[in-house]
Amino acid sequence: MTEPVHIVGAGLAGAEAAWQVARAGVPVVLHEMRPRVGTFAHRTGDFAEMVCSNSFRSDDDAQNAVGLLHWEMRAAGGLIIALAEAHRLPAGGALAVDRDAFAAAVTARLRAHPLVRVVGEEVTELPDRGRWIFATGPLTSPALAAAIRAETGAEALAFFDAIAPIVHADTVDMSIAWAQSRYDKGATEAERRAYVNCPMTRDQYEAFVDALLAAPQATPHAGDDTPWFEGCLPIEEMAARGRETLRFGPMKPVGLTNPHRPGEKPHAVVQLRQDNALGTLLNMVGFQTRMKHGAQVEVFRTIPGLGNAAFARLGGIHRNTFLNAPRLLDGAMRLKTRPWIRFAGQVTGVEGYVESAAMGLLAGRMAAAEALGRRLLPPPPETAMGALLAHITGGADARSFQPMNVNFGLFPPVAARGGRRGRDERYRAYTERAKAAFRRWLDAQDALYAA
Repeated sequence: MTEPVHIVGAGLAGAEAAWQVARAGVPVVLHEMRPRVGTFAHRTGDFAEMVCSNSFRSDDDAQNAVGLLHWEMRAAGGLIIALAEAHRLPAGGALAVDRDAFAAAVTARLRAHPLVRVVGEEVTELPDRGRWIFATGPLTSPALAAAIRAETGAEALAFFDAIAPIVHADTVDMSIAWAQSRYDKGATEAERRAYVNCPMTRDQYEAFVDALLAAPQATPHAGDDTPWFEGCLPIEEMAARGRETLRFGPMKPVGLTNPHRPGEKPHAVVQLRQDNALGTLLNMVGFQTRMKHGAQVEVFRTIPGLGNAAFARLGGIHRNTFLNAPRLLDGAMRLKTRPWIRFAGQVTGVEGYVESAAMGLLAGRMAAAEALGRRLLPPPPETAMGALLAHITGGADARSFQPMNVNFGLFPPVAARGGRRGRDERYRAYTERAKAAFRRWLDAQDALYAA
């Protein structure tokens, strides 16, 4: 019988890796410490629990890099993207999910698979043999993080991350707020009304910024100068960078018309997005925060429409860790000093739910191929998965390595056709080239597996 692949961590990357290994007919031992050992951010012991946002971001696979990554995961039979689609919520052009139903479905699917055995334990040491994938995420336990540092001789890099509050929908004053997706995006009426918008005048916005800057904040441990991740800054950190920063970020008013005052353009808008299938919970979009809990309630209730808001969850910060992957991992995500160990997901320095699951998909397929005595070449760098993999395993400068979302800047440039391309045409060229290259990679892999 084929030796099992051990996977540590049943988050988005670990769950996807387990699915890909089992699909190839290789047994899996899935080690998950939750709920026996908890973390700052997780609430349950379910697999693939989404702790920050409920959105997989844009689903546009024609002109958007993350939408292209969705397409590649669908083409490769990804579990995470399939169940995200099954538990989709209206969110305009984004793929948002009912996070609890989604996690429960992932858990049930893996626990029911005959080749997957789940072990509820914390792994605290690096193994000396076997075939392993560590997908422990940015909240890797202190004991395991210490073992990794001892093995690599290098400190893991780190950054602080923040989560946004969730509001009970029935406590939003809809005589002030209104439902509309920006630019009315979405194929259905429900999608076009997937966001609740709270408008601000100039005076209200200025007072709100003042309140943010004056609010007491939770602070890191003394002497900890870990940087923020630029793609998920706390809202008060954004405000500190300039009074107009929020109006050009999460509070931009463009593409929205207030039906209560159709002739008056809001100076700024706070958006809330549906967070569960019932529509009873709303996530404050882009409002990740490190304010103390009492201050959050006080400041956020100054937002028009949220004067009587009740919060199902308040925001907070946590310290995320990740490897210096360009220095420590080879091109197949294997630890150079122990090549029987792979790392996958956010701990490798990719940022975002989709990126993490995609790296789990690759790690799972590579490990399964090795278990079957075969070798799987990485996807071409023209693809979204290939571009991400190339970035974390050598494309990025190890001296300044920081977490990265997928973006077209990671792809080899597309050649101009008869002059300079516009942005839309250029992005479409990236996605068309990527899809063709990914199909060829999948075809070659299917032939390899069938050999």
